[in-house]
Amino acid sequence: MNHPYPQGLSLLVGGEWRGVEGRDTVPVVNPATDVVIGLLPVATEQDIDDAIAAADAAFRTWSQTSAWEREVILKRAAALIDQRRDHLAAVLTLENGKPLADSQGEIDRVIEGIVYCAEECKRAYGRILPPRAHLLMQASVRRPIGPVAAFAPWNFPAFLAARKVAAALAAGCTVVLKPAEETPAVCVELVRAFVDAGVPSGVLNLLFGVPAQISQKLIASPVIRKISFTGSVPVGKLLARQAGEFLKPATMELGGHAPVLIFDDVDIEKAARACVGFKFRNAGQVCLSPSRFYVQESVAPAFIDKFVEFTKALKVGNGMDAGVQMGPLNNKRRLAAARHFVEQAHGCGAKVMTGGEAMGQVGNFYLPTVLTDLSEQASILSEEPFCPVAPIMTFSDMEDGLAKANSVEFGLAAYAFTNRMARAAEFSERIEAGWVGINSFTPSLADAPIGGLKDSGLGYEGGPEGLDAYQHLKFISQSNSQV
Repeated sequence: MNHPYPQGLSLLVGGEWRGVEGRDTVPVVNPATDVVIGLLPVATEQDIDDAIAAADAAFRTWSQTSAWEREVILKRAAALIDQRRDHLAAVLTLENGKPLADSQGEIDRVIEGIVYCAEECKRAYGRILPPRAHLLMQASVRRPIGPVAAFAPWNFPAFLAARKVAAALAAGCTVVLKPAEETPAVCVELVRAFVDAGVPSGVLNLLFGVPAQISQKLIASPVIRKISFTGSVPVGKLLARQAGEFLKPATMELGGHAPVLIFDDVDIEKAARACVGFKFRNAGQVCLSPSRFYVQESVAPAFIDKFVEFTKALKVGNGMDAGVQMGPLNNKRRLAAARHFVEQAHGCGAKVMTGGEAMGQVGNFYLPTVLTDLSEQASILSEEPFCPVAPIMTFSDMEDGLAKANSVEFGLAAYAFTNRMARAAEFSERIEAGWVGINSFTPSLADAPIGGLKDSGLGYEGGPEGLDAYQHLKFISQSNSQV
């Protein structure tokens, strides 16, 4: 295969592609090889100011463009992405590290999400109130909230950026998008598809650079009316505080530390296979990833045996190679975090059943790891792992399992495996999480809302609720009698 990585990485400001000339750059590194594969331009203060001004000017016309016209443009963008899917998937694997099959699946979800938003934008319904007087018309209507600052991470860079952009554009908002510098090219190519589909100049702008500089300037600008962020809890809290200073609504999809309860009435082999498959997806770098496994005591030995067996069977390697099931971690920070979690847990008495070390001398590879016999002092039980390390503990009954599952300050996702309807219903009601799976795992969906409790976020993305986040309600009372 020819090297598919784009060599012309650029910012997009007011319809103008701005490359590396005359700007500082940061290297883009392939996490599987440690090779620099691209140079990314760093936005200047002027670039940021220009992007804000462009989004402001474009909002005046884009917000008045009919939903039917927006639908056509968005569906055209989805069709272009579909045509370019092989290139986009290869670019995604080169800069993120995930297996090529997973990248192709992510592009599928990008397309599905854009099409969903294109169709949903025609359903921004309001309400007609019963008349309180003759010839009095009173109604609530939904209108675009204004220019949006959107921040997307590196773990699912295509899907998470596209979800924000598609929902905001469908609602009639303009966007300044700031994706992660680790995975820029796939976002450049996504934005290019929107431009090629006919999104007018200034409606969608793309910035890379110094994250704090860009976020502070965007949030403080009176032009920006809405903030959308996906990322870590500490950064999310910081941006939420900044947005709160200006009373700007913010959608925050933050970290997770999803528990899984395995009850004694399930097929242990099937449950273990499902858990391994979803836990090590994208090397565990998934907000919805199951990251704390609690197994009912009577079946714990059998579950651990099968979980370890399936973990050892995973093929780890360069995501571009055929048959690879888990690629490298995206960056050195996550590699260091994996080492820290395992070493700290082992120091507290945990057993390393498999893995527990880096793999090879090149790239950010860490072996899929299983820990047992963890003490309460193990930091991996209270901090989001975001790496391929699976801690397995036991529980006695429903009360004990729920207490352990709800013991952290995260509340994004939670899962349970049981064949008893009463258990499933009780778990679903009492678990403190916004995304609940029973006997199955699923990635976030275009038509389903995702949002967390506690430290896991504010607001929702996906589904009609995802478009609601980019609209405000306006009440109109109009008397049609003569004055």
